[in-house]
Amino acid sequence: AEFREAVQEIRHLAPKPGNLYSDDGSEAAPYIIPDFILDYHDGRFDLSLNSYNIPELRINRQYMDVIRNMMGVPDSQMTEQDKQAIQFVKQKIDSAKWFMSAIKQRHDTLLRTMQTILDYQKEYFKEGDRSKLRPMILKDIADRTGLDVSTISRVVNSKYVQTSFGIILLKSLFSEAMQTKDGEEVSSYAIKNILQECVAGEDKRKPLTDEELMNILNKKGYCIARRTVAKYREMLDIPVARMRKQI
Repeated sequence: AEFREAVQEIRHLAPKPGNLYSDDGSEAAPYIIPDFILDYHDGRFDLSLNSYNIPELRINRQYMDVIRNMMGVPDSQMTEQDKQAIQFVKQKIDSAKWFMSAIKQRHDTLLRTMQTILDYQKEYFKEGDRSKLRPMILKDIADRTGLDVSTISRVVNSKYVQTSFGIILLKSLFSEAMQTKDGEEVSSYAIKNILQECVAGEDKRKPLTDEELMNILNKKGYCIARRTVAKYREMLDIPVARMRKQI
């Protein structure tokens, strides 16, 4: 008992405690600024982009004034240098407008994708109950938005949404569908939750093997193979049975 208590205490310690005081952006202080903010009140969702780190873009009026003043000068009074200057400023203004348009299009794509994910997983976003997550893959959102799967992949990668129940990584909401014996489709999260519960409640002196976990899931009506159990167990960072054994 003393040995187990010591192991439990050691597991809570930081192997590199100096990182707690480091300013080099180490993983000791993983601060996350969400890309979306989602509020839910009075039965309604309010979704918005987080503009915390998004500056307002606009073209400096000084350059516009330069163009206007020079355009008012007759061609006969313009030098070749003046004409080149006008052409140069015009090109830069057009480039700036294109850049601003690209940023706006990106914001529209982000909001469009997030709104579609919200519509697809509306029941989950109400309270954050993972059991209410529907099976969802990138193609589901791509088909609904009319965007390419690769575009959806880039949007959800490393993007976070702030909700009333925490900050959620969008990529974590995607899961493959599993079928029960009744033919009902359920999210793989349901399988993972059962695995976690089984491992948490097992006899640590005789941990459950992947085959035993498979049998438990099959009895609950989930058609799943042993290799799939092993895959989900690894995704949950749960060691194999022999590594979970305790004295």
